[in-house]
Amino acid sequence: MSHSFPNARRWAFLEIMIIVLLALVPLFTTFPYRVNIFLSWEGAYRLSSGQVPFKDYGSPLGYGFWIIPALFFKIFGPQLITLVKAQVFINIIAGLSFRSILKSLNVTPGVRLLSVLVFVMSYSFFNFWPWYNHTVIVYELVGLSFLMRSFFAEGNGRRYLLMALAALFVFLSLFTKQDGGGMALMLCLALLAYNSLETRRWLDLPVFIGFFVVIAVAFIVPLMPGFAYWFNHGQAPHSSRLALNDFTDEIMGASNWIKIYVLLVALCLAAGVKQWGSWIHERREVLFALLTLGILGEAAIFQVTSYTPPDNNIFFHSFAFAFIASWLCRLLSIPLNTGKSLIMATALILFWWSGTWWKYIGRYTDRLFPVKEVAYAPNDTTHENVVSRRNFMIDTDTTDVPVSKWTFSKLPVFHKIYMPQQTVDGIDRVLALPVVHQKRDSIRVLNMTELTPLAEAMPFKLETGQDYPLWYHLGVGMFNRQLAAFKGKIQRHHYDIVLYEYAPTLNNFFPFAVRSELQQHYQLVDSFLAPRRPTNAMIEVYVAEGAQRPYTDALLPKADTLR
Repeated sequence: MSHSFPNARRWAFLEIMIIVLLALVPLFTTFPYRVNIFLSWEGAYRLSSGQVPFKDYGSPLGYGFWIIPALFFKIFGPQLITLVKAQVFINIIAGLSFRSILKSLNVTPGVRLLSVLVFVMSYSFFNFWPWYNHTVIVYELVGLSFLMRSFFAEGNGRRYLLMALAALFVFLSLFTKQDGGGMALMLCLALLAYNSLETRRWLDLPVFIGFFVVIAVAFIVPLMPGFAYWFNHGQAPHSSRLALNDFTDEIMGASNWIKIYVLLVALCLAAGVKQWGSWIHERREVLFALLTLGILGEAAIFQVTSYTPPDNNIFFHSFAFAFIASWLCRLLSIPLNTGKSLIMATALILFWWSGTWWKYIGRYTDRLFPVKEVAYAPNDTTHENVVSRRNFMIDTDTTDVPVSKWTFSKLPVFHKIYMPQQTVDGIDRVLALPVVHQKRDSIRVLNMTELTPLAEAMPFKLETGQDYPLWYHLGVGMFNRQLAAFKGKIQRHHYDIVLYEYAPTLNNFFPFAVRSELQQHYQLVDSFLAPRRPTNAMIEVYVAEGAQRPYTDALLPKADTLR
């Protein structure tokens, strides 16, 4: 598979340019408010403010996900757009790690360049916001890149240093999310076992495990005993959110890309391997096959355990492409390192992944070739009822606000982020509440909404405590004990203001029982749209009974329009 190329620097320049330039694109645009991004912001904000996870707040995840965003908050400030800057850095690291893995496996430059392009287009380019289901894989890629380099490093000192770095990032993967991180660890152990068997370096496997254990202890011991919050230890229920049918239905009933890749990998091996007994000792080739099949297996499981958003597992495309393209080019003698064939292959890949970039070009084509919308006419007999793919469904949602009508807030924390005008106006009304000005330095706020940056915009001091949840999804981010604590505080009028997001179509995303308590013990003074599409949630503003009210009942917006 390997060759020596005199223009290695040119290949490296092209690969790194693809990774970096496409990663930088988000820095030059604006963004609509991202659904669920409140979790990324608040975790980074707390960490950057000096709060200690599992001591100042509880989380059903490790804090690996928030390390990079928190560092960027320290450098650039806690604006939402800072999260985009952090993701730019994460995407660059991901691309460089993937490239490093391919280099360690001696993938030929042409295939490597195309594989990097597939990786960026299929996995990085459209990931503008940091999210734990993405970061867990990025840490895994970094760990795999160090591990692969350790396999072919000269000298025990260098090899063990690389293995220690691999163990660190694999642990950070596990410390970001259990499912992806756990599978990353198992894949690394499988690769280590084969490599140790082939090289007779029997200490490599226990040394790696030793590094991993030491790193885990160093991270976890300072967090005790609050670390038990991760596992909801000490309170019922302890129930799995997964079932066997979840896996069989998804893998056997769908997963078409994964299954066709497995088939193509098997066909490549069947066609290319003449002597299995000797091939099994071709270390780089076997490692490449094990890695590819391991990534495909991980992706099949990950899509079930981490089901939102639905494209979390698409990191597998680039690995499968790199393996299959390497074997096909060798079996069919395709010269992908020459100009014409490389340009043609690049064009085909861009066509394959056109969905990731066409939406930007499509904005201009829509203006050049506007389509005249034709509405249906139920009672009009003088005109033809025109039906097309743009209007065959009748939209009866009267609350929807198209993103084209969203606008910007003047608050610095929301710089370059646009939201529905109703949301922007609602935020301004919250900041204008008399109680906000009367208790500026001591105001107590429960912000059970997606607008977590209000902690910086108002500002108010976030509650702390090892049993205080980082987010409020009942059964996921908090549990019955925490719910009881919130209900008690509301009954005692502990808070001056409570912002509650009523999302009736989401299963206790913000606990419904909290809203019931608020309706009994607090005064509803305002409500406005939450910054999400579809418009299936309202943000309700409650103040303690007896507090000065800025609105008359006649002006109070309808709070139960989503009921």
